[in-house]
Amino acid sequence: MTTTDLASAETRRTVRSGEFDIAVFEYGNLSAETIVLVHGWPDTHRLWDAVVPLLAGRFHVVTYDTRGHGESTRTRRAEDFRLEELASDFFAVADAVSPDRPVHVLAHDWGSVQVWEAVCEPQAAARVASFTSVSGPNLDHLAKWVRARLSRPTPRNLWQPLTQALSSGYTVFSMTPGLDQVFRMVAHEKRWQRIVSIMNDTAPSNIVLGPTFRRDAVEGLLIYRANILPRLLAPRERHTEVPVQLIVAGRDVAVRPAGYDDQHKWVSRLWRRDVPAGHWMPFSHPELLATATTELIDAVDGGATPRALRRAEIGRSRRPFEDQLVVITGGGSGIGRETALAFVRLGAEVVLSDINLDAAKETAELIGAESGVAHAYQLDVANADEMNAHAAEVLAVHGVPDILINNAGIGQAGGFFDTPSAEFDRVMRINLGGVVNGCRAFGSAMAERGLGGHIVNLSSMAAYSPQQGFSAYSTSKSAVFMFSDCLRAELAGRGISVHTICPGLVHTNIVATTTFSGVSADEEKRKRERYDNLYRMRRYTPDKVAEQIVRAVERDRDVVPVTPEAWLQYHFQRLAPGMVRSLAARVKVVR
Repeated sequence: MTTTDLASAETRRTVRSGEFDIAVFEYGNLSAETIVLVHGWPDTHRLWDAVVPLLAGRFHVVTYDTRGHGESTRTRRAEDFRLEELASDFFAVADAVSPDRPVHVLAHDWGSVQVWEAVCEPQAAARVASFTSVSGPNLDHLAKWVRARLSRPTPRNLWQPLTQALSSGYTVFSMTPGLDQVFRMVAHEKRWQRIVSIMNDTAPSNIVLGPTFRRDAVEGLLIYRANILPRLLAPRERHTEVPVQLIVAGRDVAVRPAGYDDQHKWVSRLWRRDVPAGHWMPFSHPELLATATTELIDAVDGGATPRALRRAEIGRSRRPFEDQLVVITGGGSGIGRETALAFVRLGAEVVLSDINLDAAKETAELIGAESGVAHAYQLDVANADEMNAHAAEVLAVHGVPDILINNAGIGQAGGFFDTPSAEFDRVMRINLGGVVNGCRAFGSAMAERGLGGHIVNLSSMAAYSPQQGFSAYSTSKSAVFMFSDCLRAELAGRGISVHTICPGLVHTNIVATTTFSGVSADEEKRKRERYDNLYRMRRYTPDKVAEQIVRAVERDRDVVPVTPEAWLQYHFQRLAPGMVRSLAARVKVVR
């Protein structure tokens, strides 16, 4: 829906609140449940242009220009911007647009601050069914949080209010008479769009400003002067029975995430989603806000609670990975199977795939025997079309994964000139291509969701251990290593961690199925038995690798050499690469 379409679809009305006329804009089905969207400074109702179309198909969506902004009555008196007055405007709008039923609210910045004021009023739960708060705290709660931290002056408790004070330093400028006029130099549409786009990592074209922006940006600064000092100096005890969902921006330049840590003290039902985003999420993450708001509405209305919302509920006891979805390739045996079991024991739901469907089903049965939840699929990870179809089915049936583990792989050994090109390509298609296909099919959905996550790619000690007889295998695993480094850098801004797991000598069935090029069938069988027995005597089992994978996710570790020899070789390669290459030229491992 374009801006023109949005304007043509809206119904306008004026709501009187005291001596102020509030310009109200309505969309969608007027008889459906009502969602009121409230903007902050220096925006107007146009802040929600990308969100409204995502909600209007199902709800009665209401936006309005807060007093002193846009088409509503203007004022230059600071006292008119007190939170009590703004809360009265909100209730006036809610009563006008939904006189018989309580409304749901999605609010941002100072819009959220003023709705906090409203929902903490007595009997607010009779008028507000749910409140999704984005980048705007309750000022009384924030002040009490600061006082609580300073009353116990540990380094952490001192650091958190200090960083909040630094983030809020601009408010001194906003509250000082005369200095606010300097803001006219910044209050230029294109300049402001550029600033906001940088802070939110989104295109300037996504930053939609109203025609009154320059005036709103300067005159709207009175809201700081009217409220900041009174609330910080004399915070009140404010509680609410309204269900509240916090959308906390990890890169918010105004309010640090720690400032919301005590909200459970004042809210009876609370959910919190931490998002790797900047302050203006209505511009950068409209889909996330629409989805999160809808999920909360469905939950408070008695519908099913989605996995992500269950995970966000504060005060609910859960195991470390409960309400998380883990997708694992190569889950029919070895490291994949043990990793699936490890995550399930910690509460996760697992989708596992394997080229051998019977093996995948066997893993799922083992999980079921432990009262876990697992879903088995057949998958050839080397086939991009098959991976894409698999991902589409998983996303539709089970949802977006929180953790993706690209584990599927094969072994191969033999001299380079003895390895046919088709065999070399097969190793690359499975070991590297499978990882790339998995990241593309599932990782893109994780990035679009906007809630972060983890991608685990299985590399190997062979990635940084040049050796004779493993050119195909080592090349594929080294490529996975570098691919993971590149992907980690690319996804850092999306809050998605990429973990590179590098096992060494681990006894799995990969050895028993390794292809040895340049030898007869009998000699290949003999080599498989020999090396399988060698790995067995090493006594490093797949469950130990699974433990390291879980730990890597929990501790957010980037590169994890798993076994002792993998760890030593990793650092040896970094300290003396020339010696490593020299040894590789003199020592032949595969015989």
